[in-house]
Amino acid sequence: MSTQRRRAWLLALALALTTIGCDRVTKHAASASLRGTPRRSYLADTVRLEYVENPGGFLSLGAQLPRRWRVLVFDVGTGLILAVTVLLAVRRRVPLQELAGAALICAGGASNLLDRTLRGSVVDFLNVGIGGLRTGIFNLADVAILAGIGLVVWRRARDARSEDGASPRA
Repeated sequence: MSTQRRRAWLLALALALTTIGCDRVTKHAASASLRGTPRRSYLADTVRLEYVENPGGFLSLGAQLPRRWRVLVFDVGTGLILAVTVLLAVRRRVPLQELAGAALICAGGASNLLDRTLRGSVVDFLNVGIGGLRTGIFNLADVAILAGIGLVVWRRARDARSEDGASPRA
């Protein structure tokens, strides 16, 4: 492995560990300070903090499934997706932006998987929006997953434009 590639992997590992650490700390803080309290509102109700334990997936999808199905879909399924993502990143020698995206996706997924494994649910506590237009309740791991997907999609779109003869933008 070249020195440049080794550095890229070290950066990806640092990004993943930092992301997991930040997510764990914020979930612990939310559990300690928000559990059992009323919802808190900031910035003219643009940001809300509210403690929720989500036994399902994104936006509580699948929360009503029997426990054994939730374990199969969200624990085993997430573990397989994370393993395949890492395997593809290793075998394909992906560019740095895609590697960073994969690190964010894996970190967010791993941190939420750790919650599901240890608690049976994921701690969510953030909600943003204006008036009736609001997100679901989420956590920093969810933000990392979406940011990672955004990086991968951006990089691939940029590559597709350059393959079509359009000049890529930085």
